[in-house]
Amino acid sequence: MDGKTKAIVAHIYWIGWIIALVINSSEKDELASFYIRQMLGLWLFATIVSFIPFLNIVGWLLTLVFWIISLVGAINGEQKEIPWVGEYFQDWFKAL
Repeated sequence: MDGKTKAIVAHIYWIGWIIALVINSSEKDELASFYIRQMLGLWLFATIVSFIPFLNIVGWLLTLVFWIISLVGAINGEQKEIPWVGEYFQDWFKAL
């Protein structure tokens, strides 16, 4: 599986993320690693926002927009960070 495919698979909920992580662990690819970190951060962001009542709907809509931006970047084979928080995800999860 090439890096672009792994990056796209990482966008398929937790199952796809785990599959991409396991496959990428044996043969590291920079594009796949980039999107594995982005998606982990995005899923954690969505989980945290879901517990805040007044931000719940806005948070989920924002998560959907960020997910689409990330997926389009993965499909195009570009390392496109999620706006505002993507650089933090890359820093926080650099071990992946």
